[in-house]
Amino acid sequence: MSHEFQLTHDIELDATPEQVWAAIATGPGIDSWFMGRNEVEPRVGGAGRMVMPGFAAESTVTAWEPHHRFAYKGTPAEDGTFMAFEYLIEGREGAATALRLVHSGILGDDWEEQYDALKKGNPLYLRTLALYLKHFPGRTAVPVAAFAPHQPDHDAAWTALTAALGLSKDPVEGDPVTFTIDGRTVTGVVDTAVDQGFLGVRTDDALLRFVGGGGMLMTGHHIFADTEQAPAEQSWTTWLATAMA
Repeated sequence: MSHEFQLTHDIELDATPEQVWAAIATGPGIDSWFMGRNEVEPRVGGAGRMVMPGFAAESTVTAWEPHHRFAYKGTPAEDGTFMAFEYLIEGREGAATALRLVHSGILGDDWEEQYDALKKGNPLYLRTLALYLKHFPGRTAVPVAAFAPHQPDHDAAWTALTAALGLSKDPVEGDPVTFTIDGRTVTGVVDTAVDQGFLGVRTDDALLRFVGGGGMLMTGHHIFADTEQAPAEQSWTTWLATAMA
């Protein structure tokens, strides 16, 4: 049975309304903190598109008020399920902005599990948005999605990941990170760690995101450097395979 839902999230951002708008309402901006490679046609009725490995989602812009309100609705699936996003922007004194996200739609038969995932996941994406605007203002990223080989269980995947990053099994925000990829050493700091299911690492030129559960692990990285998406995804696929071996 399908189920209607609505979630509302509020966050204060260390950025101007103009900077926030560029981050939430343009393809390159969305690439820098959300999922996949994105395109947005800047008008009401305009087309939106998100592409990830093995997945593509189409949407339609339903509100376009620059620096104030942006909304879009995903194309409904055959069973009528869809998701819609509305962003409300309000400037604060100084270079600060209040952002409200209203995430709504219709979920499918396993709606309770989906709803729980969205309730937990949305704040993590908004946290990445805040970190993007604070540490990489004016820059845009290349999104990098890579998948690790499936592991026997979640504990095994998480233990292998944290070890490969030079971390304890239970990292906390602020822990230093050191690892090697493509023959170069990368250093950074843990910026987010939640329930052995989401780990965020910030380096000088990237927001690295590792997401997993049930033995599955993938990246949702944002690379603020001169790189190409396909080779970067292959490098991270190889890195994950080595880490899980």
